[in-house]
Amino acid sequence: MIKTQDLSKVYGELHAVNNLNLELSEGDLFGYIGPNGSGKTTTMRILATLLQPTWGEAYVAGYSIYTHPKEIRRLIGYMPDFFGVYDDMKVIEYLEFFAAAYRIKGPQRKKICNEVLDLVDLGYKRDAFVTSLSRGMTQRLGLARVLLHDPKVLLLDEPASGLDPRARIEIRGLLKELRKMGKTILVSSHILPELADICNKVGIIERGVLLVSANVSDVMRQVRQHVLLHVGVAENLDGAAKLLGQSKLVDKIEPRDGRLFVTLKPDATDYSELATVLVENGFKLNLFKEDEINLETAFMALTKGITA
Repeated sequence: MIKTQDLSKVYGELHAVNNLNLELSEGDLFGYIGPNGSGKTTTMRILATLLQPTWGEAYVAGYSIYTHPKEIRRLIGYMPDFFGVYDDMKVIEYLEFFAAAYRIKGPQRKKICNEVLDLVDLGYKRDAFVTSLSRGMTQRLGLARVLLHDPKVLLLDEPASGLDPRARIEIRGLLKELRKMGKTILVSSHILPELADICNKVGIIERGVLLVSANVSDVMRQVRQHVLLHVGVAENLDGAAKLLGQSKLVDKIEPRDGRLFVTLKPDATDYSELATVLVENGFKLNLFKEDEINLETAFMALTKGITA
């Protein structure tokens, strides 16, 4: 649905985007992660046909950004980080204005406006003035606006920026719902744990260079050098440590806080036999799990904190 080939944007000696190769399939919810100034917004503006790249190519639904910008604009909904609203309008008037710009006419216009308001849970604010909306409600109104023409692709630049925890949860739920509807979504955000929860793919960009682009689980594996297991037994912790230490899978064992922290060797992927050995030797397991690497850990491991 989205594909870029060596996509680049250069300002003098500054490479805002540097040979970006990215591919999203239909229905993907892609989390685009990077420090401020890393090239996320520039990428989105190019895909939205609002900015010409210096070189490289990009396709949206098979259309080139160079030869078919009008077709692309019909297929996408682009929501920038900060967008203006018309303060002297009511919510429903604001949406009907943009629906008219999309050439949605007559009774169909009112019907679609009410449907997107219900989708973003703003139906009860349809007759309120835009100035009365909170930051979170304004973000949801912006999302409703880009959904009016039923786009196949959504480009959302920091949609949860500046929102309180409840509003962020609401936006996250809305993104999940949009993915269920078959939308392909590229969303940038600094709220990394929430991206890991809702996205099936992530990309980490720094200084215009895409460091990694893969499924969330694959990114975690790329960062992890060793598997770390948390093991707990009902009694005889030292005996369990001695037994596990005999396994060729185990690199080292550290008893701490009433449990064992077992580091496996780099080539150890299937460690199920360790639990079997403990049980067969009479140990009662009350904990046996792999230590999880979250998206924040992966981000810190892969980036250096450098911006363009």
